[in-house]
Amino acid sequence: MSMEEDMEKIKDRQFVLGQGKLLLGGVAGVLLYAIGMNLFIVPVGLYSGGLMGFCQLIRTVLTRYLHLSFGGLDISGIIYYLLNVPLFITAIKKIGKTFFVKTMVCVTAMTLFLSVIPIPSSPIMGEDVLASCLIGGIICGAGIGIPLRMGCSGGGMDILGLALIKWKKDFSVGKLNLMVNAVLYGICLFLFDVPTVIYSLIYASVNSTAVDRLHSQNINVEVKVVTNEQNEEMEAEIMREMERGLTKWNAKGAYTEEGKQILYILLSKYELAHLRYIIRKYDPHAFIVVNEGVHIGGNFLKKL
Repeated sequence: MSMEEDMEKIKDRQFVLGQGKLLLGGVAGVLLYAIGMNLFIVPVGLYSGGLMGFCQLIRTVLTRYLHLSFGGLDISGIIYYLLNVPLFITAIKKIGKTFFVKTMVCVTAMTLFLSVIPIPSSPIMGEDVLASCLIGGIICGAGIGIPLRMGCSGGGMDILGLALIKWKKDFSVGKLNLMVNAVLYGICLFLFDVPTVIYSLIYASVNSTAVDRLHSQNINVEVKVVTNEQNEEMEAEIMREMERGLTKWNAKGAYTEEGKQILYILLSKYELAHLRYIIRKYDPHAFIVVNEGVHIGGNFLKKL
């Protein structure tokens, strides 16, 4: 076996291990979400936003209005999984196999956790619904934000939103969530009392704030990489794996007089860890400069 083949195997192994660690973080995040949902939100009869909110709504219609019994099992997670199947197909076609596999594992884990974590017969916070909103919103928001930081997703509107961004550049996940939640809580207003809708809105607001704190999707960064290696494989992997373009130019070190290459890349902050991983894989001594919060106009692809 040649040295090049050995290096390729080492790089592949490092990539798999890196993605495995990210996946474990994503699964831990959806576990946190399920804990917040089953222990704080469901016992007080509140409704989440997005696709999960519609799943809770379907569950309520089946149990309360159609009088179907599921033996004490909260079937929201199972409904959520079934509704995610067409989104899985969208993910593998529009987003990529790595994102698809990690998201499928996270959604499967979420369904399992929502089904097995017991729901208290009475709210943990007693009759303090506002406290349940705040605590549940923070925990669930963290549970959604962590998988997004790990480069995967808990499913639902995140996948559809990302697919729509690829279709229409000026779209955003936030716009999609706003439209979906407007329909969802409009239906809730007709089916339930006003306090339920108000508290659900409070929960959704706290949840969104927690997600934004953890997931830096809207923070754009510019990265300059100074490397001694003119490595076309590294450039190709950045463009292939991250779907980001780059600009490069030749330079010379003022002290060493050695020839160098500078790569200039624009991306979202949550993609930064993946970029660093690719660069270090090819050049452990590369000099990386990151500038956060830059304003980007033109043909720039927004992601999750």
